[in-house]
Amino acid sequence: MLKVSNEVRDALACGQAVVALESTIISHGMPYPQNAETALEVEQVVRHHGAVPATIALFDGELCVGLEAAQIQRLGQEGLSVIKCSRRDLGAVLAAGRTGATTVASTMIGAHLAGIKIFATGGIGGVHRGAETSMDISADLTELGRTPVAVVCAGAKAILDLPLTLEYLETLGVPVFGYQTKSLPAFYSRQSDLEVDYQMDTAEAVAAALNAQWQLGLTQGALIANPVPEANAIDKAEMDKVIDQALTEADAQGIKGKASTPFLLARVAELTGGTSLQTNIALVKHNAAVAAQTAVALAALEG
Repeated sequence: MLKVSNEVRDALACGQAVVALESTIISHGMPYPQNAETALEVEQVVRHHGAVPATIALFDGELCVGLEAAQIQRLGQEGLSVIKCSRRDLGAVLAAGRTGATTVASTMIGAHLAGIKIFATGGIGGVHRGAETSMDISADLTELGRTPVAVVCAGAKAILDLPLTLEYLETLGVPVFGYQTKSLPAFYSRQSDLEVDYQMDTAEAVAAALNAQWQLGLTQGALIANPVPEANAIDKAEMDKVIDQALTEADAQGIKGKASTPFLLARVAELTGGTSLQTNIALVKHNAAVAAQTAVALAALEG
């Protein structure tokens, strides 16, 4: 059920750098046509920095690692009708032969099955606000605790409880590396009041830490927190007000579970007049660049 594209398979066989990319950001993270356009542009960013992109999704009973442009367009056009697949959904969606978009957790699984160690996304899921009563905690965190894939992101999504997310990652033994920062990025904003475990100033330093971790036989992943470019960052106090309003509206409408993140991201985009969407696009591309550089450095160490 695992279908690896010829390009990705050949790159892995030759020890070339490969970067995994998720597909939920296409179907559920942005509107069409920006979603498909951004996905294709992100793949080009990965190539520009010396690595091969491997976008992952489910089509016709196969977990596909490395998509064709037509498949990316299909995900973008079908949007929210595509099934959002985390770990628990993979078996059912594959068996039914349905189209599925991979979250951070399921992208990590696909990447690991194919032999890819570096993955770029926008932001990870985490502990939701109010989780002490709802128990709403993303499977992304659990996956980071048991699957040896490094995730380059702009931190956890700002709609989440960032302090509890960081605490949960610590419990799972997942290192959080700040790329050229000591502060945990807050997705749309460059800084929060939280500190990362270690600041890493180069892709080579990140690759060395990952290589040492996995040479020991440790099976957890790692989080590389990469702040949004300064030119595209939004003031945190401003974003906090917008997010609070979106959360209040979601609660009033009874929106929970899988529907929460797509609703909140779309509402935040509306409330910011589209500014948050442009920030999201910029940070995804920036993460892809850092991921590709890290993958190249890791391939050199392993070669």
